[in-house]
Amino acid sequence: MTSLSVVKGTLDVLVLRALQWTPMHGFEITNWLEERSSNSLDVEDSAVYQALYRMEERGLIEAEWGVTENQRQARYYKITATGRAHLKVQTAQWVRYAETVTTILTAAPRSA
Repeated sequence: MTSLSVVKGTLDVLVLRALQWTPMHGFEITNWLEERSSNSLDVEDSAVYQALYRMEERGLIEAEWGVTENQRQARYYKITATGRAHLKVQTAQWVRYAETVTTILTAAPRSA
């Protein structure tokens, strides 16, 4: 089965969702997304880090240095209150959009 590319504009909200549970470093976020999608999503590490930097600049997440299980230094990201509010709004919009597109794509053809 072929992996699906992440739809443009959805990576930020997916990363925020991952961080809703616990602070994580970039590699953990990538793994979390791949596991939750049953490896159906093709998540590129570089795209995740770009999303993290972008969201940190916007105040949606914050980072601090920590040590991984392998005793390596890594930046751990956590969602802020602003990020939680953004996630709530974006999730509602995405669900509404997906439902609308699904309705259109699965509609029975009109008879002439």
